[in-house]
Amino acid sequence: MAAILVVDDEPVVRDVVVRYLRRDGFTTLEASDGEAARALIEAEEPSLVVLDVMLPGADGLELCRWIRSRSDLPVILLTARVEEADRIVGLELGADDYVTKPFSPRELAARVRTVLRRSRPEAPAQGRLQAGEVELDGASRIATRAGRPLTLTPKEFDLLWFLASHPGRVFSRDTLMDRVWGYRAAADTGTVTVHVRRLREKVEADPTHPAHLQTVWGVGYRFDS
Repeated sequence: MAAILVVDDEPVVRDVVVRYLRRDGFTTLEASDGEAARALIEAEEPSLVVLDVMLPGADGLELCRWIRSRSDLPVILLTARVEEADRIVGLELGADDYVTKPFSPRELAARVRTVLRRSRPEAPAQGRLQAGEVELDGASRIATRAGRPLTLTPKEFDLLWFLASHPGRVFSRDTLMDRVWGYRAAADTGTVTVHVRRLREKVEADPTHPAHLQTVWGVGYRFDS
């Protein structure tokens, strides 16, 4: 059974989130600050972290950076609606998703299920994809550029594989949210934008003039092989 760590300094928020997650059959862990969360992550190895950005001491973004430096443990950020910059920074640090406050506990539980389902997906295919110096191995989920391993998060690999599997086709942000993230409702497609930007920094020789990950203005993104 997946254990979800809920990190928030507001007891009321933790209580609501925990109750809904337990209704869905998850076991839960709770922490009110970053230090306690780190200890639980190391001791209990949860399956996913629901992490508030605003925490006493080390904030949620710092904790997200620490998590991503050591593992691909899925992270869903909780952010205040006015903190757009925090949301973007969180995604750039490797968070898998974010939910704005005030939020629907039912929606959050649904996001948890989706992120868990897709954070360790089966290999997209047996085989390899090659595009210039970039090579993807679907079985091992290893990506390389000019023979050197690329450090990609699971979602970055999924997005790159999907686009590279359909060279020349243009996909809207909504379609990519559906096909890669699994969200069909009014999800924030800025998530796609951030992930594409991060992929360009890792995959492209010159991220400002990408050879592969192309923006089709007003439509979406295309992968040129």
